[in-house]
Amino acid sequence: EVRVGNWQQLAEPARAVRTAVFIEEQGIARDEEWDALDADAVHAVVLNRLGMPVGTGRLLREPQADTARIGRMAVDRTLRGSGVGRQVIDALEQAARARGDQRIVLSAQRSAEGFYQRLGYQPVGEPYDEVGIAHIGMARLL
Repeated sequence: EVRVGNWQQLAEPARAVRTAVFIEEQGIARDEEWDALDADAVHAVVLNRLGMPVGTGRLLREPQADTARIGRMAVDRTLRGSGVGRQVIDALEQAARARGDQRIVLSAQRSAEGFYQRLGYQPVGEPYDEVGIAHIGMARLL
């Protein structure tokens, strides 16, 4: 099941996935993970058959007109490659289209670059370090 909503509706399941992936698995500091942008974002959460959250991501507005930003994409380690990430991206892209966005940008961990390329995202610019992890900017027209 994929749920799309605001932080007030989806904070608990989104926080559970992001804590497991970013803080516990990847060692990102808690104060680096949580920010005020969650309150204004559209969130997507994928729940398994038992109702447990297994994937999440958020959609923000960029300052450029008609551009959205996907961020905080996280999928439970045991389910990577199973289609959960695609479900999150599909839900966020649908939300972006519904509000009139025409382009999506994101900051991909280099280890996930191939995943995003298979979904139509192209690298933009040079690789860079973010919270100690190699990233690359990527973009796609809707």
